[in-house]
Amino acid sequence: MNLKDIRKKILSGDFSNLLSFGESKRNIHPAEVASMFVSLPHEVALDAFQSLPEHNEVKVFPYLSMPLQKHLGKSLPKEKASKILNELSSDDRMLFYSALRGLELSSFIELLNEKNKKAVHSLLGYPQKSIARLINTDFATISPRQTIAEAMQHLREHHKDTEAANVIYVVDNEGKLVDDIPVRRFVLNSPDKKIEEILDGMCVSLKMDDSKDDAVSKFKEYDRVVLPVTNSEHVLLGVLTVDDVLDMEEQRATKDIQQFGGLESLDYPYVNTSFFSLIKKRAGWLIILFLSEMLTATAMGYFDAEISKAVVLALFVPLIISSGGNSGSQAATLIIRAMALKELSLKDWWFVMRREVLSGLTLGIILGTIGFIRIAVWQEFHWYAYGPHWLLLAITIFFSLIGIITWGTLSGSMVPMVLKSLGLDPATSSAPFVATLVDVTGLIIYFSIAASILRGTLL
Repeated sequence: MNLKDIRKKILSGDFSNLLSFGESKRNIHPAEVASMFVSLPHEVALDAFQSLPEHNEVKVFPYLSMPLQKHLGKSLPKEKASKILNELSSDDRMLFYSALRGLELSSFIELLNEKNKKAVHSLLGYPQKSIARLINTDFATISPRQTIAEAMQHLREHHKDTEAANVIYVVDNEGKLVDDIPVRRFVLNSPDKKIEEILDGMCVSLKMDDSKDDAVSKFKEYDRVVLPVTNSEHVLLGVLTVDDVLDMEEQRATKDIQQFGGLESLDYPYVNTSFFSLIKKRAGWLIILFLSEMLTATAMGYFDAEISKAVVLALFVPLIISSGGNSGSQAATLIIRAMALKELSLKDWWFVMRREVLSGLTLGIILGTIGFIRIAVWQEFHWYAYGPHWLLLAITIFFSLIGIITWGTLSGSMVPMVLKSLGLDPATSSAPFVATLVDVTGLIIYFSIAASILRGTLL
């Protein structure tokens, strides 16, 4: 029976298929079960979760959405909730507690045993963006003086089979990291060899206060699936696995995309966000952008005399302004992404400015030429009569597009760098924000150029 059929049975109150989860020959991954639970109403999901074999509840819990995890933690019997939270891997436990605040955090911490409570309190003391919030403390260590056979026996007796056990860490008597050894090296070497004989000295590590961005860079640079995490004295405190980094990157990318689209980042997935919460997240930026766009009307009012004399100028306002906004959004997207990938830093501002000004001029000339040709063709074939001064109008459009697109690319590239220098998230310089900025200033550029070129003719 597939998961879709099982879901239908669950909704009808039949939990019989869940009782044998993990026991049948078809090995259903806990993530598949969790995805099915997330699509259920919370109360139904609670009953379904309690129908799982007890030893499988801990396997499914980490894959559930945060809202459902919190609902289960509050609704399950206290003893069961405590058992699940204490048996989670340390990184999954920290991921859960890092998302809690205030009284909610205090109430859930009380469900932990003293050892886990102490570990959570300790790691929560690190900055929100540090990797300390993600580390797994279930790692395997051996001594460099052991033989491979002795080390393997030690591992069997003292360590569990976890995702972090794919790499074994060599530490000295003080717990300081010496090197790391992939499990394959145990298999491919003689059991009589000393551990120190198979070390390669190529151990890459992270510090507890390193940022999540630092971790992503090292995982990409060294192609690792797990990295050790040490303190300032190089004592091994935990490990960071690539699956946690991928989850973190997904969350960060989602946040950046949402902010770049002109809204506050959502606390929960879209389908789990309440209607009024969604309105609240979207209304703030829309109000700010709307008030900013009102300056466009103010700018047009300032040039009311020019518009009344040459109404034809108003025909090109959408064309001119949208081109500037589009070029600004393009530049902002390129620069924000380059900064996120550490391809650019604040010290590169002059390089970026020069490049974007040249890009803006080139793009402006291309679009300006198209605009010039458009007016000339329409005039030639009498598709629209621009009057005896159509050539001056075409020249106005040509130079206006060059000016506005150059200004748009410059604004779109510099705004993220300015925000970064102020310690703000560059993603907040969203495409709508840059577009609004260029809309208002673009009108001033357009009508100023028109006033200069058309004075004495249309104006």
